[in-house]
Amino acid sequence: MARKVFFSFKYEDVSRAMVVRNSDVIRGTEKAGFIDAADFEKVKRQGDQAIKNWIDHQLQGTSVTVVLVGAKTRASRWVKYEIEQSIKRGNGLLGVDISKIKDFKGTTSDCCGELPAGYPFYLWFKGDGYANLGSWIEAAARKAGR
Repeated sequence: MARKVFFSFKYEDVSRAMVVRNSDVIRGTEKAGFIDAADFEKVKRQGDQAIKNWIDHQLQGTSVTVVLVGAKTRASRWVKYEIEQSIKRGNGLLGVDISKIKDFKGTTSDCCGELPAGYPFYLWFKGDGYANLGSWIEAAARKAGR
């Protein structure tokens, strides 16, 4: 089933997030929540409400939110906001540890994130995300009745 998926992540993990986004494991699924650095800086300069508006707009029409968790994800107030808004909208929600994906410098990080209780959490490499992300998304959507 084709569905629109919102990807939530701390922007400093964008290189890791792009690995997941570009893995092509969710063919036919629209991917939201990605913004390039120049656009992000423009929105950021406009203040907190502009960031909230951008997030709210990106979440429109989505049925699942995938939280890509790296070393500092837990500290991100915007990831927290995206999770809160996703739950309010009734999106399916799941977390994926991306800390062991190499960044642009070839380094990895520690996983340091969690989701609210009751939502599944997967490891990208150990859980074979390339093969399983699509089924993880579908399971989250079904659990949410989407």
